[in-house]
Amino acid sequence: MKFFTRSKSVVWVLIFVITVIWGYSWVMMKVSLAYMGPFTFSAFRFGTGAITLFISILLFKMKRPPKKYIKPLIVLGILQTSIVFLLVMYGMQFIGAGKASILLYSMPIWSTLLAVRFLREHVTPWQVAGNILGLVGLLAILGADLWAGQNLRSIFGELLIVLAAVSWGASNVYYRVKLEELPRLVVTAYQMLFGTIGITLVAFIMEWGEPVKFTGTSLFLILFTGILASALCFSLWFLILSLIDMVTATISTMLVPVFGLFLGWLYLDEKLTLGTITGSILIIAGIVIAQMMKKGEKKRSIA
Repeated sequence: MKFFTRSKSVVWVLIFVITVIWGYSWVMMKVSLAYMGPFTFSAFRFGTGAITLFISILLFKMKRPPKKYIKPLIVLGILQTSIVFLLVMYGMQFIGAGKASILLYSMPIWSTLLAVRFLREHVTPWQVAGNILGLVGLLAILGADLWAGQNLRSIFGELLIVLAAVSWGASNVYYRVKLEELPRLVVTAYQMLFGTIGITLVAFIMEWGEPVKFTGTSLFLILFTGILASALCFSLWFLILSLIDMVTATISTMLVPVFGLFLGWLYLDEKLTLGTITGSILIIAGIVIAQMMKKGEKKRSIA
């Protein structure tokens, strides 16, 4: 922890790594639908992530959490893993994955509102401006598609993704209130385990009997999203939430759909429009602005 305190730039390297991997995972999620149902893939993905994390706990000889934390870990697993990814994967049946990723990363707005309300975090004018600019960037990427050609199915899908974003924002605050004192690896492992159980139950109900194709490609998709995008990135995410303020951490995730859209263009030949480029620039500008502080203002310790 002291290492991160002395070198805040390392925290930003971790944020960059997370946003790139999460951005690429949206490409993986799109490709996975050719091999199995969305809920089944999520169950395999987070099941793989949970197994990886518990192997790590055994290797590091970490203790199980006290019984008083089991209920909060179940709640966190439902909020962070079950609700978010069930809603996202189901919502992607009605809207494109690119739009879904953009709507999900309205999460910083909800995290900021909830952090001010429940954590009493101080939000600077720069952070408010950065959030607004980032939101404008997301809307610029969505462009006319947000307003034109809408039908009830599209609106329903968009609503599901927004609800997922709210649930993710709530999970960030809930972690800080209830579980911050536990080791991040332990929190991630147990919440992912409980979240996977929820997803698996839904997969059995909704997709029982549907074909599942195991190939080299589908196994790679499961391993990449399970080990890197889930086990590694969510462990780093909870670490970051413990090191810097909620607003700074969450607004940075607005970069994820930028990477997702760019990688979708690179690997899936998806269109990269002027609105996408403009919106990406606005998001990056918003993140930079959010870091600007009044001269002499006391910085929050990240020890």
